[in-house]
Amino acid sequence: MNNNKTVFFATGILLIILGTFMLIPFFVQLIYDEKNSVFLSSASVTVFIGTLLVLTNLEENRKLNLQQAFLLTTLSWLSIGIFGSLPFLLSDLNLSLVDSFFESMSGITTTGSTVISNLETVPKDILIWRAILQWLGGIGVIVMAITILPLLSVGGMQLFKSEISDNKEKILPKTREITLAISTIYIFLTLSCTIAYWLAGMNAFDSIAHSMTTIATGGFSTHSSSIGHFQNPKIELIAIIFIILGSLPFIAYLKFIKGNKKIFFEDVQIRGFVYIVIISVLLMFLYLISNNQEFSFFDNLRISVFNVVSILSGTGYVTNDFSAWGKFPLIFFLFLMFIGGCAGSTTCGIKIFRFQILGHLLLNQIKKLVYPNGIFPIKYNNEKISNTFIFSIITFIFLYFFIFLILAAILSLNGLDFVTAISGSASAISNVGPGLGDVIGPDGNFSNLPNFSKLSLCLGMLLGRLELFAVLVLFFPSFWKN
Repeated sequence: MNNNKTVFFATGILLIILGTFMLIPFFVQLIYDEKNSVFLSSASVTVFIGTLLVLTNLEENRKLNLQQAFLLTTLSWLSIGIFGSLPFLLSDLNLSLVDSFFESMSGITTTGSTVISNLETVPKDILIWRAILQWLGGIGVIVMAITILPLLSVGGMQLFKSEISDNKEKILPKTREITLAISTIYIFLTLSCTIAYWLAGMNAFDSIAHSMTTIATGGFSTHSSSIGHFQNPKIELIAIIFIILGSLPFIAYLKFIKGNKKIFFEDVQIRGFVYIVIISVLLMFLYLISNNQEFSFFDNLRISVFNVVSILSGTGYVTNDFSAWGKFPLIFFLFLMFIGGCAGSTTCGIKIFRFQILGHLLLNQIKKLVYPNGIFPIKYNNEKISNTFIFSIITFIFLYFFIFLILAAILSLNGLDFVTAISGSASAISNVGPGLGDVIGPDGNFSNLPNFSKLSLCLGMLLGRLELFAVLVLFFPSFWKN
């Protein structure tokens, strides 16, 4: 039970931090004269519960075994999602308990799906809270992907264990120092994005809110029409640049700072991400210029780049209703939703490295058919990949699509049409944001979905954000046995 105390102690610390961040919207209330007790009350409750957890679980030797590490990973995200919903529940938006939890879970998992309509009428404190949730979720995902999941051997993430282990190629000696360094980079990128948005024409509030959700590749906006509200190519270009920066593995930034100036050209995962972006943009651009005569050559190129980067990274910003472009964009964007960005970034999805290793495996199988006696070791970033890694990745991909189909079936049983059920399931487990079709597409939202569907999507968001295994393993009794 001592290890469980450490789990609850750490959860209490996170709740205290969350409650402290709730004071930011309170100061926004003072600036915009939107005075109410929503955030003071929410912060008080959150900090009080967090303090109780800390004080009742004090111990000198704070260590976690494997089981407690998995428990802490899931419990921390779930608790933040629950307490993060308090401001929505207490606000004047008249959101139900389910809707408030949905909005909070969508924020902290950087999904970007919303149940709130007409964002222009929503108070500034709520809008900035949505952005803060995604910003916190973004940095949380990076730290988890770099320091926790590799050690837990989740879905092939153990491939990156050498990035933080104590060997001659270590970047920083301790997890705490890695977290501090990553947080510094994260804050620097956020501030840079804020200044860039402001110089491009956004007001101060929109610049801050959008920079948080851009770097987090979350997609929450302060306007119902998202980035399309501004009708500003400069703003779209800035969004593209910083979404890509958020989609790269933050461990690469650390290596760059430590002296490896070629890391962004040498890393196989980064090169793979760039290739996918280029090929995807080319395909969408060729489709648009042959089927969409409304825009000019450069407008079609800009629209193609923006939407491909936004969907591939799981950000979910929109500038146009791509559901009106025909059938191909719907299928193509659904495919991009599953891919995602790089491991160790703020993006979601299956991740580039898993597809790369799967591709190496398929190529090796073909070689073995041609050369039955040949030996073809699989390497990734010049390191040999063991069969354990490969098996873990294959299992993850299979489970990913299996859960996607199960979730889509649950949504269809709840009365949703085929496009809504399929795209809703994909957007949840891939943490993308908007779905496809008239209901949850770029011009819609998730407010009209049944409560059971919303809760099902919340589960999908949590599973996708925590790489599936970190949650599912908790439901196996054998896992808890010594």
